[in-house]
Amino acid sequence: MSETGRTIMLVDDHAIVREGYRAVLQKQPGLRVVAEANDGAEAYRLFKQVRPDLVIMDLTMPGVSGIEGIRRIRQWDPNARILVFTMHQNAAFALQAIRAGARGYVTKMSPPEALLRAVADVFGGKIALSPDIDHELALNRLADEVAIADTLTTREFEVLSLLLAERSTEEIGALLHLSPKTVANLHSLIKSKLGISSDIELVRLALRQGLLPQAMVVEP
Repeated sequence: MSETGRTIMLVDDHAIVREGYRAVLQKQPGLRVVAEANDGAEAYRLFKQVRPDLVIMDLTMPGVSGIEGIRRIRQWDPNARILVFTMHQNAAFALQAIRAGARGYVTKMSPPEALLRAVADVFGGKIALSPDIDHELALNRLADEVAIADTLTTREFEVLSLLLAERSTEEIGALLHLSPKTVANLHSLIKSKLGISSDIELVRLALRQGLLPQAMVVEP
């Protein structure tokens, strides 16, 4: 920890969003924002340079996503503390972020106090969840349909998210440092594990479970 307090890196592709929660965080004694990044790749590079005590990371960003950024940082430093701060209220994203190595998950619809409480919890060694995600996880345990997040690995979930965002096999391979053949194999494996045979069925399942990017959700 820095002699002047705990240091934080913010990762979000919207500068105005970073400015807002930087102001909230730096009002707290002992917290100091020392770096900011626009995507997961930049977050990984800056983390190795700055070594912040905590990373607060969005999930959906152009380029390398938050989940891949979490995975890369945790591979380089297994003790890295990462807290997700995102618009995604779907519990599937929370589960995958935690599996990738995040220590907490707070939605941007939460009040500032929830973010500050989560920061304190993560520094205290706890897993931090905002109340809406905690509630969503409880509801999901009662659902009859097998949850995508419970079936897929973090890597498979990341590939699925990029497929649903209409990224090509080549684009996904470049973002995740995988060969196009590996991406194609993962695409087939995802469908097999979910018990479906076509991309149309895959999209319908993702739609039912609230995983499609908002721009792709259309009326049937």
